[in-house]
Amino acid sequence: MNLAAPPAGGAPASTPFVTGDLSAPIGRPLSLVVLGAGARGEAYADLAAKSPERARVVAVAEARDGVRRAFAARHAVSDEFCFTDWREVLERPRLADVAIVAIQDADHVEAAVALADLGYQLLLEKPMATTQEDCDAIAEAVQRNGTALALAHVMRYTLYSVALKKLLRDGAIGDIVSLQHLEPVGYYHFAHSFVRGNWRREDQSAPLLLAKSCHDIDWLCDVVGRPVRRVSSFGSLTHFRPESAPEGATDRCVTCPLESSCAFSAPRLYRDGLRRGGTKQYFTRIATAGELTEEAVTAALTDGPYGRCVYHSDNDVPDHQVVNLEFDNAVTASFVLTAFTPMENRQTKIFGTRGQLTGDGRHIEVYDFRTERTTVIDTSLDGSSAAEGHAGGDAAMFNAYIDALHGGRPELIVSGIEASLASHRVVFAAERARHAGTVVEL
Repeated sequence: MNLAAPPAGGAPASTPFVTGDLSAPIGRPLSLVVLGAGARGEAYADLAAKSPERARVVAVAEARDGVRRAFAARHAVSDEFCFTDWREVLERPRLADVAIVAIQDADHVEAAVALADLGYQLLLEKPMATTQEDCDAIAEAVQRNGTALALAHVMRYTLYSVALKKLLRDGAIGDIVSLQHLEPVGYYHFAHSFVRGNWRREDQSAPLLLAKSCHDIDWLCDVVGRPVRRVSSFGSLTHFRPESAPEGATDRCVTCPLESSCAFSAPRLYRDGLRRGGTKQYFTRIATAGELTEEAVTAALTDGPYGRCVYHSDNDVPDHQVVNLEFDNAVTASFVLTAFTPMENRQTKIFGTRGQLTGDGRHIEVYDFRTERTTVIDTSLDGSSAAEGHAGGDAAMFNAYIDALHGGRPELIVSGIEASLASHRVVFAAERARHAGTVVEL
């Protein structure tokens, strides 16, 4: 492999690129092209910027002019390599070692297959794709081209998950018998993303279980470490629908006389995010396409999708769902996904033959049946919440992928194509079970 460094200020069009064969290390920064400069694409670009000697962004594709220009300025991407449509990247000779695919879910299959065929290595945002057939197509392209792919199942990489799995391997609670796992989406997160936002309609994005909680199904599969044998699921849209609207509610919050008393008020969410920062500012930034001003918030509330009444939107995804899994070793798991919670961490109980493990994404409590004692472990290095940066999972996943490419260590990619395809198949089986009201065997 030629290890010459790519030229500064432009895409390395004439430089040999990293291949999917990770048998040898490389000695230069990896070049990255980012497809989709939204929250996820920007997060990975920012992680690259922290270690420019290891990776750097050389190109970006983003339809929104302001977002694209701001991204290019932050990451010193030249105009020549700024694209308004990600498909333009597919029309050019290979521009970088790695393509980060953070565009809309339904576009993943077209982009990933074409990029793999062009020779890019792939960091693919979850979900892999929106249908089983499209996931299979991506897997075939990756295998055909020998592509080094990491899917952004970041929960696999957190210090919490690493510590929890080690405790289980070491027999802290004996053999696993069953698991109980809750994904508390959070009431205003759900209203933003799944009632007003891009993931509100299954025909325009993906099923809720796939769009939001393929993370969780994948994590459960990883923790148990065995294939799923059978799955059932129940769930529906019960609250965010016209029949639930209070009398007198209008179709937009800014015209509604009940806005101040509504738990799902858009003005409260986005203006709090603007003025007070915190978690809500993340959603405000999305609603205003990155412009954090009073004028931008007012415009979004008045004319944009994020100002709509939650009871008079066009959403159709469930607001609660239960999934039951049986693994091939008879271990069972129940998973609950719900909109109706505060913004809090995932909650898990794992029941073993010698004890019980309880976790919240940061803290792990192990109760020992013999000693009747509880051991508490804090897996946070800096005291941050498990919700911040997916409890360090974003950085851990990104760094593991870059380290794998740099050091010739494919074993660092623990969310590769085989594991990710297997857990996605479980999600699609759960959706078949929910719609048909049956138990689906895999």
